[in-house]
Amino acid sequence: MIAALQLERQVEMAARRALRFAVTVEGSNIGPETLDQLRDEVARLAVAYPQRPLPALLGDLIELQDVAFRLLEGRQRPAEAAEMYLLAGAISGMLAKASHDLGDPRSAMTQARAAYVCADNASHDGLRAWTRGLQSMIAYWAGWPNDAVRYAQLGADPAARTTGTSSVWLPAQEARAWAILGDADKAENAISRASDARNQVQGDDLDALGGIMTFTRPRQLYYLADARVWLPGAEAQAEQAASEAITAYQDAEPAQRSFSDEAGARADQALARATCGDLEGAAEALRPVLDLPPDQRIGGVVSSVMRVHSALRTPEARTAPVSRDMQLEIEAYSQTPASAALPRGR
Repeated sequence: MIAALQLERQVEMAARRALRFAVTVEGSNIGPETLDQLRDEVARLAVAYPQRPLPALLGDLIELQDVAFRLLEGRQRPAEAAEMYLLAGAISGMLAKASHDLGDPRSAMTQARAAYVCADNASHDGLRAWTRGLQSMIAYWAGWPNDAVRYAQLGADPAARTTGTSSVWLPAQEARAWAILGDADKAENAISRASDARNQVQGDDLDALGGIMTFTRPRQLYYLADARVWLPGAEAQAEQAASEAITAYQDAEPAQRSFSDEAGARADQALARATCGDLEGAAEALRPVLDLPPDQRIGGVVSSVMRVHSALRTPEARTAPVSRDMQLEIEAYSQTPASAALPRGR
């Protein structure tokens, strides 16, 4: 297994060398081969991001962003420049997500702003809407729910001009921001808008990149659970949505899987059960999340698990042996996040 991973890494490094060579040989303007290679690399990383540990991808993302920015400092024909800005925006967006996953929301927002500048230069409403969804998500997990609502609403206009899945992500993200603020009516309204947007979806070129650049149906179900788990009296609905999300991920094609969102759905299932007093059921739901290796314990996953820890502090739960065991395991789990798996000096 280790030998296979080493061989895969060598192949990826060789591909990056080939990309750098092609960029150099084709000169200051971007040729068709360079664009094709960049597009293929962005698509590869977009699909890999939800499935592979972040430490295995971060170096590739940083290097690819450097290549894209250096190319954009040169001169291109308008059509080539628009395509390059789209790809550079997607790369910057993935690096924003990487910064967020490593627990650095300020750097995440800086990368997200770069992605939005690229979206503007590409005149691409899908990327504009996607980046606003990204900014809203970063704010949500950073504990800035009002900012999360604001960013989601800022994306409404470009979302209305696209039929890609970013038009679904924005209201789905807005729903869980309203829910954490305690506004059930606005949360349910946003949930309804996300459902309506899903019915109108026709994938765009951003969705064609796949992976993290598209908002899948299983991910929408996870967001539904993540919204309703905050609404008093909606625990049963939250657990149902979480169960549907878990099943949908398990049934999905490999390219549509996401270890982090599936972990989030399982944590929501555990939280809903713990809130209802089903501590054994909560422990069962959380077990696959606690079994994730350290390099997959990204920021959102750890935060989701810590929510369950908070739910176990009630007087009713606190004295149960299963509750104590879960709390101790969660505390140990959160002390070794994905950032600890990064190579020293990076």
